[in-house]
Amino acid sequence: MMTMTRLRVIFLAFVMSVLLGVLLNLAYAQTSYPTRPIKLIAPFPPGGTSDLLGRMLAQKLSDELGQPVIIENRPGASGNIGHEIASKAAPDGYTLLLSNSSTVVNNPFLYKQMNFDWYKDFSPISLVAIAGQVLIVHPSVPAKNVAELTALAKAQPGVLNFGSGGKAIQSHISGEMYKTAAGVDIIHVPYKGTGVAVADVVAGQIQMIFSDMAPAVPFIKANKVRALAVTSPQRTNTLPDVPTMVEAGFPNFDASVWWSIVAPRGTSNVIIDRVNLALSKIMVSNEIKESFEKLGVTPLFSAPAKVFELSRKDSPIIGEVMKRAGVEKE
Repeated sequence: MMTMTRLRVIFLAFVMSVLLGVLLNLAYAQTSYPTRPIKLIAPFPPGGTSDLLGRMLAQKLSDELGQPVIIENRPGASGNIGHEIASKAAPDGYTLLLSNSSTVVNNPFLYKQMNFDWYKDFSPISLVAIAGQVLIVHPSVPAKNVAELTALAKAQPGVLNFGSGGKAIQSHISGEMYKTAAGVDIIHVPYKGTGVAVADVVAGQIQMIFSDMAPAVPFIKANKVRALAVTSPQRTNTLPDVPTMVEAGFPNFDASVWWSIVAPRGTSNVIIDRVNLALSKIMVSNEIKESFEKLGVTPLFSAPAKVFELSRKDSPIIGEVMKRAGVEKE
């Protein structure tokens, strides 16, 4: 007859064997990741830079990971809706998010309530891109450069409109930076996506926008809008003849937006490392470099920790811009 001590030993051994089996199965599942299609949420409408970058990255990730990576556009509230949806997804590696600084750095200064916490709800994977913007005006605007535009805005306060892809999107922030630096009174008109706002500049419904390169460059080359300046510290290869805002007389005017890929918090480090490794190969490829350059975007790659480091660095800078511009949370 077995003693109680021996029964306990046998029971504990059984429990340990079950736990070991579970852990081995989890380890196998993680090392074999992915085994089914992955969803990459793009929190802005189709046609904008985030959408175009997302589609390029999705195709390359599909090739590297051996499973389809499918873009899902979830626009709204300047990127907040897509981020909220991603934050509530299962942390199993099958939902990823193409995030950007407009949402995670700018929005906290503009929205009283955000239904996600950038630092608590996400696990960063890598930075993937950075880009300046281009200031474009409708051809009917009698300004061939930024100095003439500033003179025109000062002569007609409250008359000129500048569009944006939405409240807190970098196109909005860049416009506020220009208003403050130039001391002009121009009216902000937010849209649901930069592409839509650019289309209204082309149509003459609004006079100007600090646009992402992707939706603006085709219209610039078609002479349907006029490019006055870029917001990056140096001129861009996409528009080499267009001066920077610094060259136009605005020292330290650097308005860039960056993108990163993140996962819901709790996603296994094994999965994070797997996707990071895939991106390390993708972001240095000549095909990505050439494709991104056509959009006026520079590819990036980083360790996961760099994503949060950059957002923490940028946050007080944007906060000061908002304060000077008198922008209040809504």
